[in-house]
Amino acid sequence: MRFVIVTGMSGAGKSSVLKMLEDAGFFCVDNLPIKLVKKFVKLIMQGNNDKVALGLDIRSGQSLDELDAVLKDMKNIGFCYEILFLDCSPEVLVKRYKETRRIHPLSQSGRVDKGIELEREKLDFLRKKADIIIDTSHLLIRELKTQIDTIYVEDEDFKNFMVMILSFGFKYGIPADSDLVFDVRFLRNPFYISELKDKTGMDETVSKFVMDSDAAMQFLNKLEDMLKFLIPHYISEGKNQLVIGIGCTGGKHRSVTLTNELAQRLAGLGYGIKTEHRDIEKD
Repeated sequence: MRFVIVTGMSGAGKSSVLKMLEDAGFFCVDNLPIKLVKKFVKLIMQGNNDKVALGLDIRSGQSLDELDAVLKDMKNIGFCYEILFLDCSPEVLVKRYKETRRIHPLSQSGRVDKGIELEREKLDFLRKKADIIIDTSHLLIRELKTQIDTIYVEDEDFKNFMVMILSFGFKYGIPADSDLVFDVRFLRNPFYISELKDKTGMDETVSKFVMDSDAAMQFLNKLEDMLKFLIPHYISEGKNQLVIGIGCTGGKHRSVTLTNELAQRLAGLGYGIKTEHRDIEKD
């Protein structure tokens, strides 16, 4: 039997994941009181369900503190379980709460960001126990579903470390959630070439122009080498996602080209790779 505990930050997508798992044939229960978890386990052990998902989160209140002991008891009786932790950056969570106008469970009389901070502290023990951590900060619903299907339907190995490479234009501001930011405005600018000005780094003629220089190749080689060094250290410190911002003036030519080139180089390292071109459609 496959028993998955779905937990994580409020607003990170737990309800959506439980629906996805239900569609995939899992028997799903959400927000079960902690005191009933062991009884629930005994019941499903006697039943015929071979795929079960249980949603547990901060809504359990003070009784969440008892969950650690419950999980140890489950291991002691030889009951196997997996923990799926859904994470998300504070900035994105605040934005989601503002858009939906929902109240965070721990900030009913205060600020949302303070509630998120407190929730992260209370759920830290579950994050440390998690078998799989999915950061939904940059995931669309369909992308999240693809990851859930990969893990729980196709039963494939999940790449627990995600590298997001994000192109942007400095004229529109630096992405707030970037962990590393690189400025490629030192490279030749296709904007000043009439036949390239209205194209983007997605066009072969533009990417060829940008990469046809020693400076671009040297920069890419050094950046690739540095990331090969850094990423294993980030992983050992418990980080599960790295957001790399690559910026040029408008975010349409040089940064797009370098983002795509870097993604190709990192693709074979065993990490999840995702690219996004934030400002490519802007004037």
